[in-house]
Amino acid sequence: MPMDRTLQSESMRSSMVLSIECLKGSSKADEWTGDMLQTGDIVEEIRIGSGSGLTHKAPFKGGKSGVQKILYSSYKNKQTSILVRVRRGSNEFAQLQACIVPNESGGKRQYMLRSIADPNYTVGFSDRTESECFELQASRNSRMVSELSRTRLQDGFVSYPWERRMHEVLSVPNSSCFLSVLLLPKASDRVASRYNDLEDTLARANAWLSASLASGVPIVFMNIQTESLLTKISGETASATVNAGSLSDLSNLANASLYGFEDYHGVDIGVVRAVRLWYAPLAGEIAIEIKVKEDDTKLGFAISRTEEGFIYISSVIDDDENVPSTRSGLSTLYKESVSASKLLVVSRLSNEKVLPWMVSSTGAVRCFDTVSLSQKLSLHRHANVPILMHVFLWDQSLVSRGFDSARHRVPSPSMLPLPPEVRLAHQPNDNQILPLPAEEPNESVVTSEPADRRLQRDTAGEMSFRFHEFSVPNNWV
Repeated sequence: MPMDRTLQSESMRSSMVLSIECLKGSSKADEWTGDMLQTGDIVEEIRIGSGSGLTHKAPFKGGKSGVQKILYSSYKNKQTSILVRVRRGSNEFAQLQACIVPNESGGKRQYMLRSIADPNYTVGFSDRTESECFELQASRNSRMVSELSRTRLQDGFVSYPWERRMHEVLSVPNSSCFLSVLLLPKASDRVASRYNDLEDTLARANAWLSASLASGVPIVFMNIQTESLLTKISGETASATVNAGSLSDLSNLANASLYGFEDYHGVDIGVVRAVRLWYAPLAGEIAIEIKVKEDDTKLGFAISRTEEGFIYISSVIDDDENVPSTRSGLSTLYKESVSASKLLVVSRLSNEKVLPWMVSSTGAVRCFDTVSLSQKLSLHRHANVPILMHVFLWDQSLVSRGFDSARHRVPSPSMLPLPPEVRLAHQPNDNQILPLPAEEPNESVVTSEPADRRLQRDTAGEMSFRFHEFSVPNNWV
């Protein structure tokens, strides 16, 4: 008799049962808790439909294939709600409320169950012996460790409302507060077949920044980096460039401004290493709205340009309280800039940037012409259209001290205004080079500079504008 009972017990343990197979884990990793079904759980009951629906209990006729027929029939009749009750061990039970969905990876007419609580969690059915199910249940800890090593983070693309964000979040809609100037390497001959090295371009960028600070432009250095530009080269230019055809040639590229390589079609491609210098206003930008009346005959201020390409307010009428420059507070802000030995730099006109943005291979600074700017400002006056002008700030306290005629303030990319002598905290990457900090400009350089010298800075070199011999009255608007 004891022998018969043992054989009967072994026969029951080796009998086939319907078990759970986890197909996709929960996004909350709850499949390893006692509330969720786990691989190896023995199915005891299936109830399809809500309320007193159709109930199927173990043993299930046909095993997995028989249950798949039940799921197919229920899905076809649009009865997709299902409750699965399972046994874990001898006296531990759990259940899952799910819906029936097609299992495309399983084949034709194959279905799986998707959890109602977490749609990412899906399970299917599998035929196993009862002893195999008990072994799987006992190996829960080792399977968790194995799953941990196999689980990979997933990434993907999500849509983003760029147009709405650029209009709502930015102080100037669709325009950034990041400012930079791109310096191309200077050609060392007339036919532009040879260029000065990278060190020369960096030195010119450093000189441009130091000269801007010395003239009173209220900016702070942010970063500097090399920037690669592709161009087609041939003839003498191709023979004069460093060849980047092999790894052994890379050491020769460290200080080269132009190097070349040959593509699959035999065309010589040149890579120009320009330098981009990033900077920011000391205390952000402020927008001033200059309203115009019908009886206004002049705006009351003059504009000029530094040799580095910055447009600034060079003079104001201070004996007339009824001119637009005085009514808008521009005259008062100009006087504050003179007291601080700073230039009142115009950064935007009607939300359009009017800052220098490139230095050509001839050394000419590409910037805006004061004549065309004066003409546009005069057209604003004749058309009685308000002028929206942004200027650089050099002191954050100016806003709190009454210069609140501005509609909004554009913050600097830096959280706090950094003095020019402060280095950046982060380390440069492979294509970024941080120059030595420029010395703080001597205030006497700005205060001792004659006014007529400032107002004569109206050309950007022979390759740019041809507006020479500007007199002081021509800059008034």
